[in-house]
Amino acid sequence: MRDDTKAERQAEIERAAYGLLNERGYGGTSMLNIAKQAKASNETLYRWYGDKTGLFKAMVESNARATKAALEEAIRDEAEPLASLESVAPTLLSMLLGERAISLNRAAASDESGELGAALAAAGRDSVFPLIETLIQRGLEGRALTAPSARVAAEWFLSLLIGDLQVRRVIRTRPVPSAEDVQARLNAAMEAFRKLCAT
Repeated sequence: MRDDTKAERQAEIERAAYGLLNERGYGGTSMLNIAKQAKASNETLYRWYGDKTGLFKAMVESNARATKAALEEAIRDEAEPLASLESVAPTLLSMLLGERAISLNRAAASDESGELGAALAAAGRDSVFPLIETLIQRGLEGRALTAPSARVAAEWFLSLLIGDLQVRRVIRTRPVPSAEDVQARLNAAMEAFRKLCAT
């Protein structure tokens, strides 16, 4: 199968999985259900993803791909840390507050096995946070930033940017933010982060 054809089929499978996840939750969604909904074979799903956890981990990775790519590019290009954080933050915030991340988090909160939560952590925060930390470490080494450590500063940055917004989206007390809301949040977070860490 050509790479572009496989990518299209994987996108269809992910759409089917999100639909079933919203209807039935993680425990009520099986690989067979997803295969039927996506009009794919069960064997294909197991061959491509290994198991249900592997499929949902791939969905988290797919959702975080743009944020990771932007952070990796900033690190590779040795871009200025504060400007890079400001540039990546709208993508990160929109991703974390978007319907896909919220669906995954709602399902993880009701998954007593903890499988989905572990997959979310591994493919989401655990893969993005070190990149933010690396970018901030460069700022500390170049004396553009000051903080007790890159880890602490990365925690501050994420707390200022996200706060309780994702939790409020998960519990349905906050709608999908508009582009204006995202920009306002970004502006406030970056202003506070500069006061905390910029030299």
